[in-house]
Amino acid sequence: MSVDTTDTSAGRVAEAVGRARPAPSNPFAGRAPAPEPPAPATALRSGVIAAAALLALVGIGAVLRQPVLIPPIAASAAIVYGVPALPLAQPRSVVAGHLLCAAVGYLGLALLGDAPWVAALGAGVAVGVMTLARTPHSPAAATTVVVVLQAPDPVVFVPLLAGAAMLLVLAGTAASRARRGAVRYPVYWW
Repeated sequence: MSVDTTDTSAGRVAEAVGRARPAPSNPFAGRAPAPEPPAPATALRSGVIAAAALLALVGIGAVLRQPVLIPPIAASAAIVYGVPALPLAQPRSVVAGHLLCAAVGYLGLALLGDAPWVAALGAGVAVGVMTLARTPHSPAAATTVVVVLQAPDPVVFVPLLAGAAMLLVLAGTAASRARRGAVRYPVYWW
């Protein structure tokens, strides 16, 4: 394409330049806009509910003299109370995801030992197992790492893990029912 340089009219030059260079494409065109951040009061409520549920787990652990609050459960609380509508936050994913990943961890521990590479391999396998079982819950992959590296007694650990995951779900359910206009949790149970 040639531009007529003898015509100095701004309109014609702009028109010629506009045709010579295509407008840059927007890679985000047609996508949904980012969600609005929650109101400060909503964010504060979510944090208070998460803290209350996690403190309850600490109390239960103190009574039982067993660690009930583990990092993957705290990460689960962040998902359940922070983004309750996500598939990762639904009860099926929270409870079954942790239990499946614990099973993968115990299998890796039994077959390959307690080495860090076993924990890493196990976490990857656990992600695949959760995907196949349609129970995606990213914090649960860390449960595999906890099992492999700490080798907790499964007779004690698995029921406590299931109970902790259920407590998060039940507290999230109660909290969503207690607030008007809150996102209903869970979106689905199973």
